[in-house]
Amino acid sequence: MTTTPADATATPSWADLQRHHRDFRGDLRGWFATDPGRAERLTRTAGDLLVDLSKNLVTDETLEILVRLAHDVDLPARTEAMFTGEHINVTEDRAVLHTALRRAPGTQPPLVVDGQDVDADVARELDKLSAFADQVRSGAWTGVTGKPVRTVVNIGIGGSDLGPVMVYEALAPYGEGGPAARFVSNIDPTDVAQKTAGLDPETTLFIVASKTFGTLETLTNARLARAWLWEGLVAAGAIEDTDEARQAAVGKHFVAVSTALDKVAAFGIDPANAFGFWDWVGGRYSVDSAIGTSLAIAFGPDVFRELLAGFRTMDEHFRSTPLERNVPALMGLLNVWYVNFLDAHTHAVLPYAQQLHRFPAYLQQLTMESNGKSVRADGSPVTSQTGEVFWGEPGTNGQHAFYQLIHQGTRTIPADFIAFATPAYPLTDADGDGGAVRPGADVHELFLANFFAQTKALAFGKTADEVRAEGTAEHLVSARTFSGNRPTTSIMAPALTPSVLGQLVALYEHVTFVQGVVWGIDSFDQWGVELGKKLALEIAPAVSGDDEALAAQDSSTKALVEYYRAHRA
Repeated sequence: MTTTPADATATPSWADLQRHHRDFRGDLRGWFATDPGRAERLTRTAGDLLVDLSKNLVTDETLEILVRLAHDVDLPARTEAMFTGEHINVTEDRAVLHTALRRAPGTQPPLVVDGQDVDADVARELDKLSAFADQVRSGAWTGVTGKPVRTVVNIGIGGSDLGPVMVYEALAPYGEGGPAARFVSNIDPTDVAQKTAGLDPETTLFIVASKTFGTLETLTNARLARAWLWEGLVAAGAIEDTDEARQAAVGKHFVAVSTALDKVAAFGIDPANAFGFWDWVGGRYSVDSAIGTSLAIAFGPDVFRELLAGFRTMDEHFRSTPLERNVPALMGLLNVWYVNFLDAHTHAVLPYAQQLHRFPAYLQQLTMESNGKSVRADGSPVTSQTGEVFWGEPGTNGQHAFYQLIHQGTRTIPADFIAFATPAYPLTDADGDGGAVRPGADVHELFLANFFAQTKALAFGKTADEVRAEGTAEHLVSARTFSGNRPTTSIMAPALTPSVLGQLVALYEHVTFVQGVVWGIDSFDQWGVELGKKLALEIAPAVSGDDEALAAQDSSTKALVEYYRAHRA
């Protein structure tokens, strides 16, 4: 495989897509009316997921050309390069091996990258993590006063926070009987203050998640948490107010997810209680690494391994399924179609499952940190638009907030709808409302009726004649008309299990990869986050009162800092 990315815009298939687009007229209502086999033909399965692509603005010809585009940019070879450990993260000269975190034990031949047995390394760290989680859950690991852990507080930011939070919320029904988990990320002191409020220092365990153990936000919050621990233990008479007692407390109430063992030890954490991961795991791809330590404790190692198995199911589908039936590949190619040919700027993800209320936020980092690039992997400018803004909220909340824009706005907003046949909490409305909701109604069925109705309404709309037929006054007809042709993908599964969640996350990981390959960018670096962090360190002295540092700022920044200094209570 060549390290120079293909220029998709110079391929025959891109030219074919341009010609196809010139003559393209989306007509979902007409297509479904004349093609009774459309839904069946454009529905795919991957693992436990059923994925209905039929309400997208595509014809069979569109998909055929998009698949040819995938071949023209060498997607199959680049996929294999990722799975086998080639250094596809070219700006950092690294392999990209988050998929190695969930390879099946005993897979032959072993995965050896840069002379290192990756399978053995991953298995060793997973076994260590699992053993520790069992210790905490069983009560064998105790705090400094001998009390078992009741609450785990994960301190991280970015991928060290978004992934664990999302999974913890999604799998909450699996946490019964285990320690509760809280998550601190923001350097705003409100976050750590609120997340430690009401906790007992004697039964709280902190996990400091930072690969380098140098992330400003994470280490600041870790020091605040350490101070909270010391103050609470001393105030309760649980420890003496001595340096020796304080250090002993840190050793029992703090562990780390990091490979910087010297810094871990300097903080007071026993390096034996540090869980590592590797530079071939990007932060936004790390929830299935030791970054998931809080999850293994909250849910147990078996649930965590089931989550990994779900990731693996989607990995195997993506790696081995022909592109014509490959769900991540097709979804990624559809996103390219929308961004580069139908001028879509955003992409909504709308889970009809309250447990997935943090899933859109998780995808924001995964997709936008990966593909928000204006430079190709070889350093040249991109030759097309890249990336899209991912956003969303769980249904039906979103219906009462922003669906107006999706239904009747002027922009094309592709949307992924996600739902599960069996709910975690099967409740019925015993009384009903005397009207639409009958007594004893299954509330999940009512919920999913909204899921089914929204994609139907977006696809087929409502014509002016249909509005008139309802007796609507003529001057209101246009306001109550829905154009339809609003593209959606429907994703369903039997239930939100750990395995299904892993499949969903891996699905979007690979969708993101596919788009990056087509656009010729490096989806695995994130240099765009560096400049702001560097400038924050330079501006901090000005905020704290250094007039010389303040004078060095531009006029706007200087005025804003001056306002802060004048009004800080």
